[in-house]
Amino acid sequence: MCGIVGYIGTQDAKEILLKGLEKLEYRGYDSAGIAVRNGEDVRVYKEKGRIAELRKVVDSSFETSTGIGHTRWATHGVPNHDNSHPHQSESKRFTLVHNGVIENYEQLKREFLTGVTFTSDTDTEIIVQLVEYFSKQGLDTEKAFVEVLKLLHGSYALGLLDTENPDVIYVAKNKSPLLVGLGEGFNVIASDAMAMLQVTDTYVELVDGEIVLVEKEKVTIKNLDGKEIKRKPYKAEIDASDIEKGTYAHYMLKEIHEQPGVMRKIIQEYQDEKGELKIDKDIVKAVRKADRIYIVACGTSYNAGLVGKEYLEKWAGVPTEVHVASEFVYNMPLLSKKPLFIFISQSGETADSRAVLVAIKELGHTALTITNVPGSTLSREADHTLILHAGPEIAVASTKAYTAQIAVLAILAQVVAKDAGIKVDVDLLPELAKVTAAITAVIDDAHTIEGFATEFLETTRNAFFIGRTMDYYVGVEGSLKLKEISYIQAEGFAGGELKHGTIALIEDGTPVIALATQESVNLSIRGNVKEVVARGAKPLIVAMEGLEQDGDTYVIPQVHEMLAPLVSVVVTQLLAYYAALHRGCDVDKPRNLAKSVTVE
Repeated sequence: MCGIVGYIGTQDAKEILLKGLEKLEYRGYDSAGIAVRNGEDVRVYKEKGRIAELRKVVDSSFETSTGIGHTRWATHGVPNHDNSHPHQSESKRFTLVHNGVIENYEQLKREFLTGVTFTSDTDTEIIVQLVEYFSKQGLDTEKAFVEVLKLLHGSYALGLLDTENPDVIYVAKNKSPLLVGLGEGFNVIASDAMAMLQVTDTYVELVDGEIVLVEKEKVTIKNLDGKEIKRKPYKAEIDASDIEKGTYAHYMLKEIHEQPGVMRKIIQEYQDEKGELKIDKDIVKAVRKADRIYIVACGTSYNAGLVGKEYLEKWAGVPTEVHVASEFVYNMPLLSKKPLFIFISQSGETADSRAVLVAIKELGHTALTITNVPGSTLSREADHTLILHAGPEIAVASTKAYTAQIAVLAILAQVVAKDAGIKVDVDLLPELAKVTAAITAVIDDAHTIEGFATEFLETTRNAFFIGRTMDYYVGVEGSLKLKEISYIQAEGFAGGELKHGTIALIEDGTPVIALATQESVNLSIRGNVKEVVARGAKPLIVAMEGLEQDGDTYVIPQVHEMLAPLVSVVVTQLLAYYAALHRGCDVDKPRNLAKSVTVE
């Protein structure tokens, strides 16, 4: 969601901040702003809309080497100029950017700030006004900031400027991601290392319950009691070229096309020198020790978990449940005696999943995170991590992370099965190689799938996906892709559930995308297709080679049916992409959505 950048050094801060914000556009936002400082003179520029609009209002002649910036995704207050960040205190002494949600902001406003004039409807403004309140009580800025942090309930990543202390950016975080980047003669802050790769690849992790003083020559980390903390920096494992679109019209299209390369990378990274699949022994031991696995995730990662459940149960022999993180944290089921929790998250910063992680760690349970981002919060705070090796994913609609998650879950299940002496009828490495070739074939045929998108989806107001067993899970993911970027009201259903209510939604011409890649239910799903056709539906049948029938719309290359979701989903991704494109939608940045959901 929201993104933060900051710079203090000797170069022109304005351009560094604006470029940094542009790198954070993928996270989703509705407004943006920067605050830049020259001594005690602080200028704030902010605008509703894209960074390009913000650039138009920034005074290019103002000389500055310090500043903070922000992209906002509205939580409190509508998207407009006044609610955009940065926010300032009543006297304009303090200027603040904030990611997250302050749950007790109304209480704090009533208790401390009844005489203050507010200019926005945000929870953020309460923070900056509180810093000024405590500074007026005689506290220096650092102590005033600490007092405020102790009062805040909720999530936050904060960057604060003080006109009376021009050589420092004050920084803190709780639940929301924030990093400090190190340079020669300058230092930066960023919600995401990608934002500041233009100037540095060296970062320091920040931990909840700390205050950080960022100066151009040094960074000081303290706990809230004032004790200084030393922490080693790390190198961000990101290739700057990976986050550029190159010759592709959209990041989503680029990331769809990158999936064969991602499969090859995963095969390479999870293979030992003998050419056998490998997973860290401690992770294998944790899975084998568990009497039940709880997969916790959101959105696309949840849908990948549904497929992963099949591998963990059918191959590794471990009972597995899949839960929506936002529900689990408030309605935890009765747990088994030796549970293992697997958290799946592209960004590793998903707030709902982290809330569950915190809760289960307090209960003493073991956690494994599967993520695309080394060093992310879910990775750092779990006991174990498996990296997706998918490279940066910029488009809001996840594609390559989904297939990477399924592939890594398959590898995990196979390695655990082998360690347990369980015979599996799938030789995964050569089968993944076949999957890679099949994905490539589908992508190479994108123009054909574009024709289907035009025929079936360009003007429709709704669409349905149906499938059985693993095809049902792919249908749920396919419907999510379609609805989030084309705004077509789309739903995925189990084929057998049609007669239990859903079939009432079928009208003349309603597109129904049916998936038929599983031999045991092939005839059943085709019966369901006949049922919707009899009610006027327009069927688009995606079958796997060997199971196809006359009249099928598209046939994917044959792979092992347990791995068919890795191929059939690419068809649904391309359908969604071209449907959005032809309907004139913003493919990479759909309305109301954010890439990294860092608030509950």
